Amino acid sequence: MPNLIGDVSSAARILPDLNGEKLFISKGKGAYLWDDKGRKYIDTALGFGAVLLGHSNDSVNAAVTEALGDSAAPSWAHVREHGAATELAKHTGELTKVIFTNSGSEAVHLACRAARAYTGRGKIAKMAAGFDGWFDDVSYGNVTTKEASFQDGKRPSTERTTLIRYNDFADVERLFEEDDDIAAVILEPMLANAGCIMPLPGYLKHVQDIAHKHGALVICDEVLMGFRLYAGLAGLREGLSPDIASVGKAIGNGVPVSAIVGKPHILAGFEEGRVLRGGTFSGNPLACAALTSTLAQLDNSDYEQLIQRGNDLRVAIEAIFESHGVIISTSGYGNVFGVWLGAKTPVTYEQAVEIANPAFTKALHLALREAGVLIMPSPYGRIYISFEHNSIVIEEMKVAFEKAAAKLSAEFANA
Repeated sequence: MPNLIGDVSSAARILPDLNGEKLFISKGKGAYLWDDKGRKYIDTALGFGAVLLGHSNDSVNAAVTEALGDSAAPSWAHVREHGAATELAKHTGELTKVIFTNSGSEAVHLACRAARAYTGRGKIAKMAAGFDGWFDDVSYGNVTTKEASFQDGKRPSTERTTLIRYNDFADVERLFEEDDDIAAVILEPMLANAGCIMPLPGYLKHVQDIAHKHGALVICDEVLMGFRLYAGLAGLREGLSPDIASVGKAIGNGVPVSAIVGKPHILAGFEEGRVLRGGTFSGNPLACAALTSTLAQLDNSDYEQLIQRGNDLRVAIEAIFESHGVIISTSGYGNVFGVWLGAKTPVTYEQAVEIANPAFTKALHLALREAGVLIMPSPYGRIYISFEHNSIVIEEMKVAFEKAAAKLSAEFANA
């Protein structure tokens, strides 16, 4: 592919070659993907978390096809946009006002703009090593950067962004002692892109309370975790009361759609025309049709069964590797979790850096790919399962992990 830089439009899609071959996907259905050679794989990346109902869901496809027939871009207000906003707001508690965007990065960008406009302050505080989009402001301090590790011994900051340590109760207090220009803190219900680091009990609420005490807003970045654990916002289930939330990924089952949802008085500036918003494709009929169909199905989906199935898989994977002399551990939830070499899972990003073993995760990716399962090759990657990952698929995954463990045991036993 001489014209496409690096063979991909997003760097997250870059994979190592297997036996001298690159991977190019041709289609997907349910829990499976097929490559351009016709080989079938169980998918655990699932659009990096966007495909919760399974690939090529019939109802979503039908809704999008119908919307396409009515016009993909009618320019003006349209009925599907209003209907989709109403349906989304039913799931987001006090965050009843909706603005649609096209990606998680756009949604977080708009949420930050809203916070700055409402507070009159300039800086956004985000979790070090958290991923809140690839736009300049919030890509600062992403996983693997020196800023994420506080390598200079002081808090990394720019004019518009500053970092706080995830799961460090005292650090957020220090932040507000040091800086009175914080417009908002971006909270992540789980530090997913750092390997699924779970929040300590009370941590998220502590950050929220400190932020509100100092007049800053709380933005809950739910692009990855929203609708993952139940048909709603993960932060609300944790007892949070954010001012704004960004949502995306699973709300469209792979069709590009995202949004911010917020408290009416916080987003009033948009309604009054004082704060800029736009986007040719924001809230387009195809996205809104996908969202409406997806939410209707998620409302009737058995999340408890899905998460239990995933937790059972986690236990099985650990046991399989242990039987081959390799100790691994997992962190996260049943339907989104990370895999670590060794018995310890990280509580902080600093621990994650110490535990991360790129050689192991790359070798695991290649071994599983050869056995018909696709996982992310990064040590900070995630394994997702969808509602299409039924008991048959899970058993197939166990067989593949058995093959991978046998292959990797010589190199990684007692590592």
